[in-house]
Amino acid sequence: MIRTQAWVIRRGVDASPAALQLEELELSELQADEVLVAPIYGCWEGNMSHAMRRKPVDICRLRLEDRVVLGNSGVVRVLATGRDIGDLQEGDACVLMPIGATDKHGYLTRVFGYDTPGTVGLLAKRTKTKRQQLFRIPPDCPHDLKQWAATSIRYATAWDNWKVAFGTYRLQMSEADDPAPWVWGWGGGVVLATLQLAARAGCQVAMIASSDARLAQIEASGIVPVDRRNFADLQFDAARLDSDQAYRERYLRSERTFLREVNRITDGRKVAVFVDNIGTPVYRATMRALARQGVITTTGWDRGGLLTTQRIEACMNRHQHVCTHGVRVSEGMAACDYMAKSDWVPPMPTDITTWDEIPKLAERFGNGEVDSYFPLFEVNPELA
Repeated sequence: MIRTQAWVIRRGVDASPAALQLEELELSELQADEVLVAPIYGCWEGNMSHAMRRKPVDICRLRLEDRVVLGNSGVVRVLATGRDIGDLQEGDACVLMPIGATDKHGYLTRVFGYDTPGTVGLLAKRTKTKRQQLFRIPPDCPHDLKQWAATSIRYATAWDNWKVAFGTYRLQMSEADDPAPWVWGWGGGVVLATLQLAARAGCQVAMIASSDARLAQIEASGIVPVDRRNFADLQFDAARLDSDQAYRERYLRSERTFLREVNRITDGRKVAVFVDNIGTPVYRATMRALARQGVITTTGWDRGGLLTTQRIEACMNRHQHVCTHGVRVSEGMAACDYMAKSDWVPPMPTDITTWDEIPKLAERFGNGEVDSYFPLFEVNPELA
């Protein structure tokens, strides 16, 4: 058996949120098709907070396990390989590709370190993976391991979603029709990574945020920052819109302010591709900001997944809806390969949470108190 230490969450007896507990863990002996790794840096992901809140599901109950180790974005160091692993060596640094299970075409259906039974995530000092879950970082790559730690979910997800969304837009609007379309987004690190790709494709890009720190990160990435605080009441609630006159006035005022800002920045052209990873509260405004032949695209549902679409309006405006989630192995590897050969990487993080402070990071992230789009934590930093 392989003994290690890990932050775990336990199966809940009710719907109350989970807490991270530091416990000893035993891993089974290394199998022929497995790789033993030591996580170096991890990145706190939204799915980890979902698991902590036990929403939309209790991960422990879903996996039929009493305790679960979360963590599915980060970099690891290879410690040992099974006899069937021929192209990895002890000491190799790798990016985790957290694809736990796929459909027959290779698209992700379950996530390593989240809802895949039996997997031990990166909140452990040691864990095991399959070969296809590791991208070997080229030894001559100039990027820091801290930058790589944020890529395996956020950047790979952005790569796959942008490929489908921009391809959809170009099916209707050629480069001759619209050589420099406007691409906007609101959400987190996935949106930032997507807009970086959009800029590389010749698009004009803008991103919405509500804190000075995030607006500064956006501007430093070469993206037009849009201050969410100027339309702070843009929180759509259909029932309240009909029943609460004061709310209705506040909401409509914010929506008008938002749409004026869209028209000002785009010079009246509106948004060709809108990356909306927020969901229900902003969906109505997103659709009203979308240009004809425009695409709304999403990889998540941070603030609500139930959307109401006016099909007549969508058809008349030829609006296209793109929804993706996760990647297949080939797309994840292609994204990492592109990162290794370009400067499409997250900014260098300046604040990294230590191993002992990870529960505080979980609490702060869950409360919306983390400004970084890529909140990193250390597991075995001495192996960097």
